[in-house]
Amino acid sequence: MGKPTGFQEYDRVMPDKLPPAERVKNYKEFESLYSDDQLNKQSARCMNCGVPFCHSGCPLGNIIPEFNDAVYKEKWEDAYEILSSTNNFPEFTGRICPAPCESACVLGINKPPVAIEEIEKHIIEIAYQKGLVKPTAPLVKTGKTVAVVGSGPAGMAAAAQLAKAGHEVTVFERDDKVGGLLRYGIPDFKLEKTVIDRRVEVMVQDGVVFKTNTEIGKDIAADEITRNFDALVLAGGSTIPRDLPIPGRELKGVYFAMEFLKQQNKRVGNSPITVEEILATGKDVVVIGGGDTGSDCVGTSNRQGANSIKQFEVMFQPPQARTEHMPWPTYPMLLKTTTSHDEGVERHWAVNTKEFLGDENGNLRALRVSDVEWEIDFLGRPVKFHEVEGSEREIPCQRVFLAMGFLNPQYVGMLESLGVEVDGRKNVDAKEGVYRTNVSKVFAAGDMRRGQSLVVWAISEGRECARKVDEFLMGHSALESKDSINQFEQVFS
Repeated sequence: MGKPTGFQEYDRVMPDKLPPAERVKNYKEFESLYSDDQLNKQSARCMNCGVPFCHSGCPLGNIIPEFNDAVYKEKWEDAYEILSSTNNFPEFTGRICPAPCESACVLGINKPPVAIEEIEKHIIEIAYQKGLVKPTAPLVKTGKTVAVVGSGPAGMAAAAQLAKAGHEVTVFERDDKVGGLLRYGIPDFKLEKTVIDRRVEVMVQDGVVFKTNTEIGKDIAADEITRNFDALVLAGGSTIPRDLPIPGRELKGVYFAMEFLKQQNKRVGNSPITVEEILATGKDVVVIGGGDTGSDCVGTSNRQGANSIKQFEVMFQPPQARTEHMPWPTYPMLLKTTTSHDEGVERHWAVNTKEFLGDENGNLRALRVSDVEWEIDFLGRPVKFHEVEGSEREIPCQRVFLAMGFLNPQYVGMLESLGVEVDGRKNVDAKEGVYRTNVSKVFAAGDMRRGQSLVVWAISEGRECARKVDEFLMGHSALESKDSINQFEQVFS
């Protein structure tokens, strides 16, 4: 291990950030990198545990103690090789992952956990600086062709792995630029799009072909894709948002969060906006939904100059520390305060929105809401709520952004044309460990298969699906899987 006493000597320290008043003036990333000394000390905090629970906490199975040791010893090529053996895109996860690995960190039992996510970001940024990020596709190709539909994290991961296996890969994206959720769902102040472009350039050098402004089932017939390619990977994401069908939903001023976020990302990226503009400038904004997407709406509204911002969550306020029902190393449902919250917002829990209220011109003017109380079970889980008598009131607002998650992928169009079966939640039915649908040579991965989830899970899905596609095409696969962790631990330990 790097330094046996490091976890005793050094506290967890996070990189500096620009003050909120400064960073809301633009959409650029505002978090600095560690100094060399800070990075060395943070990596030294890793205890090289006999049983590293961080491995199981990470959906990718990242080999965390080993890359921490390499960082401490400044063995950058080793650090990058270890990290990239399990994660195609550390530059994404190092910026936007909620870091379940840190929740499982053994040091986290009684101290702040190792800053794994930040160290991961530093490894990949140093790797780019040192020219270590290079194409990996073999010179001799297999002659097999694979189409990937969707260029989000699952589609990109599948494409990268399939290219590494020597297949000819074409990625189809219906938007004007590559990236999917990364491009149009994550604000630039969390993930600048030059980070995506840099990675896409490497994939292009690997032979991956990207075709944008192309929707399968509309611009190209679905059966044409299945005829012209040896395999097809569906990675289109979970795109149908959860709605709030209450009186007044049709009023002008009520929008889905992704409508708002995507439009602003297009502005920042100088892409044309062909629909009516959605702006929070000078408006009283209410964000309904307490997750990361809601937080992104808060940060974007602040940058657009909203008059006021409130965030409502129907659930009760989570605890700030683990309870008896959230034992280590499980992922705890704790109160999360993001950088967007620090920039200015009123947060309200246990609030139920009952009606959107409009003016005589059909514009939103207010919400009718009430407070609720929750009944919980013996494990502290919510069961049902009831309204608090006398708590009903109006909240003035002119913009509401619905950020309550996503239900399932869009079925009309490509999925319907292909005839793929869906499960009870209307996700593409492709069992885990197989990733194959009921349609010959058609596979599925990411949110389209497992439902709304994390970017790190999408990358994991894309990688595992690619391995199954490779086995389908070649009869075997040399691509890494989560089972490869033990092999790399033996090599680098």
